[in-house]
Amino acid sequence: MKSVKRLLQYFCAVFAGGALLGSSVLAADIDFGKPGEPVKLVVGYQPYYTQSWSGVVMRGKKFYEKYLPKGSQVEFQIGLQGAIIVNNMLAGKQHIGYMGDMPAIVSTTKQEVADVRIVANLGLGHDQCNIFLVRTDAPKFASPLDAIKWLNGKQVAVPKGSCTDRYAQAVYKKFGVQPAAYLNQNIEVITSNFRAGKIDAAVIWEPTASRLVQEGLARRVASGVTPQENDAGFLAMRADLIKQRPDVVRAWLNAELDAQLFLADGKNALEVIKMAREQTTGFSDKVLWYSLYGAYGPDQDGSKVRNALHFTITPQARELLERATAFLFEIKSINTPRLRPEAVMPEFAEAVLRERKLKAPVGEVAAQPDSAFRPIN
Repeated sequence: MKSVKRLLQYFCAVFAGGALLGSSVLAADIDFGKPGEPVKLVVGYQPYYTQSWSGVVMRGKKFYEKYLPKGSQVEFQIGLQGAIIVNNMLAGKQHIGYMGDMPAIVSTTKQEVADVRIVANLGLGHDQCNIFLVRTDAPKFASPLDAIKWLNGKQVAVPKGSCTDRYAQAVYKKFGVQPAAYLNQNIEVITSNFRAGKIDAAVIWEPTASRLVQEGLARRVASGVTPQENDAGFLAMRADLIKQRPDVVRAWLNAELDAQLFLADGKNALEVIKMAREQTTGFSDKVLWYSLYGAYGPDQDGSKVRNALHFTITPQARELLERATAFLFEIKSINTPRLRPEAVMPEFAEAVLRERKLKAPVGEVAAQPDSAFRPIN
């Protein structure tokens, strides 16, 4: 504990000196109070993006109550897309954000509006965002690679600028695929177009991917497993919160670690699904279960690990951040080919792991057989 206190004192001294966050104060800065005082936090999270479900667990289990100063208040706000959370964080309406890799990166590049930092990893996988679906009457493919090659000359839809877009374009480049049309459509339009037979394929994230499969509107044929393209979720915080309240940052990350350990324990699967059901609409229990715990076969490019919980910014997580940043710059979504050094701050998460004598990754969400699913009361 003494080493942790010394570390917090170090952070306070560094922040006071402006070495990490700079000495200038943005007009958008918020007063979060002094260390040790109760704090009011607004948290943006995405229950409609399975890889960020540690936020669902945090809301349901309230692990943060164990660590935040007594009297603190936490409000959770649902973001249907990561961009909504980014906008709210930049506007000072939300202070902590659970989101996919692309919006997390974008959030750190708008420092002229507000300074946002990436502080932790929510998970790395190969089939949380990176999932190719095809129409139900598409041919039966001998392998996921054959399915990918079939996309040549087809009508393919994707929400552009998202993790699905990065994955799809990487796959096209790797295997020389050229769709006849590469359409920019959101998940609602993609769902409607599959139902109407207007598209051949799409790239979708969980849990929508499992919903389309379970409802018989599309077939899953490939993921990031065959092309070895991964996906990730990240936790971001406003820099003014980090600067003023390193105690709150450390408290939240301790709670986040508890949430990730809870997710990693397969015995908690049905409780997790119950929480996800309570925080979403339009998804059955089985769809929600499949999105994180379901096992997809080799013909569907399934992965034995649905989400690897790295917690801190490991080399694998950092490599993905660098690759995704370069992609966003290439498509002109951001104005820099690489993140500023201070945009990613793993210091706090690493300190929490050291204190609790754990190493990254802290756990894995393993795929479970169909027999593991039970109807939830």
